[in-house]
Amino acid sequence: MKKILLTLALAMPVCASAQTVGKGGITAGMLSQIKKAQTTAVTDRALSNALAANSIDDLALTADNAEAADTHFSHTVPSKGITDQKQSGRCWLFTSLNVMRAAMIKANNLGEFQFSQTYSWFYDQLEKANLFLQAQIDNAGKPMDDKTVDWLFANPLSDGGTFCGAQDVITKYGVVPAEVMPERYSANNTSRMSSLLALKLREYGLTLRKAVASGEKGKKLEERKTEMLSTIYHILTICLGTPPEKFTYTLRDASGKAISTKEYTPKSFYDEYVGKDLVGDYVMLMNDPSRPYHKTYTIDYDRHTYDGQQWTFLNLPMDEIKPLMVASIKDSVMMYMSCDVGKCFNRKSGVLSLNNYDYASLFQTDFPMTKAERIQTHASASSHAMTLMGVDLDESGKPLKWMVENSWGPTAGHKGHLIMTDEWFNEYFFRVVVERKYVPATLLDELRQKPTVLPAWDPLFAEDK
Repeated sequence: MKKILLTLALAMPVCASAQTVGKGGITAGMLSQIKKAQTTAVTDRALSNALAANSIDDLALTADNAEAADTHFSHTVPSKGITDQKQSGRCWLFTSLNVMRAAMIKANNLGEFQFSQTYSWFYDQLEKANLFLQAQIDNAGKPMDDKTVDWLFANPLSDGGTFCGAQDVITKYGVVPAEVMPERYSANNTSRMSSLLALKLREYGLTLRKAVASGEKGKKLEERKTEMLSTIYHILTICLGTPPEKFTYTLRDASGKAISTKEYTPKSFYDEYVGKDLVGDYVMLMNDPSRPYHKTYTIDYDRHTYDGQQWTFLNLPMDEIKPLMVASIKDSVMMYMSCDVGKCFNRKSGVLSLNNYDYASLFQTDFPMTKAERIQTHASASSHAMTLMGVDLDESGKPLKWMVENSWGPTAGHKGHLIMTDEWFNEYFFRVVVERKYVPATLLDELRQKPTVLPAWDPLFAEDK
């Protein structure tokens, strides 16, 4: 006891002196100056009182913003049924499947139809677990404080993702109708299952590193990893159910009449009713003004399967991306699109507009950062994927606003959709996946460039959730 007290007594002066060394802290004189700069206006007190019981957005809301009431669109892709990802980060998967189901509904004159999100997510989680474990084997010779190793342990897996993940998982495992593998609690509420999987994977990651250090390699390591994945698979089946290998399904048209009843595998169902080459038929475009345009980029570990495709995109200015999206919508083809959905968002109206909130008047200061500056400082990034399905064009063909089919249920936003002004779109749109046939040959040529490889911790890695 005396030794502990003595150690603490000796340590305290050192800590105290360390806190006062150097310049840069808030001094008494500086604090006095800060306080004197504050206004004493009656309106400030009134605002402070109002904010004691109300949100900032409630007070900053622009009540007479006409954009919040404008729901007319000149061009929309027909849609049937709004999906709901509930308390999960699976927007990327819902959006990818919604793009595919829209085409399937149109081609077969179906009523409301959904693919099973749970089926695809089951294999997404299994593949992400394998990606993490194999990456630990690959990097086992590096120290724990290596940037890549540290990032891997910080991000063993998540329920977020991007279109490239859907490409690989769906191409590899096919799809099934929602009725064949329906949603369960842990699919709709992912946090607890995801945290337990992450905890188990971190444990396994350490085990694999120790195994490599002790001389294990080759088949022995693969057997160890396979045993670990068996446990992950078991947890997934307990939480989500067992994915079907075969199923019998009756497809019905919009009137309820049976079109066909057949036995399928998930792959044969995909081949018959979707049939797209998800890897070859689509290109990914990005607007990031903080980096050079007309260059391709890829992000290390930005994939869902170890043997899959890393997300590779062509960075373009907005005025070159918009015509491609307009062409797709006019042709009744939906698109995977993602943006920074939380910015300037009026959740009651479902409208995203730069004029929704007047924070400048409320706080007597503006917020002038450019899109490039927000990206560089982590103030803005792609955060949510949705299905782009509408554009409102003026008489000259210029976009006025855009509409997306969201995955937050039919009562969220404008009947399950969100409306984005074109000015907002310029500031907070990030990426879109367009069918290759809408992309000019000159841009397709640029996509063949050798991409610049960015590290996994780059701001652009941000997953859609």
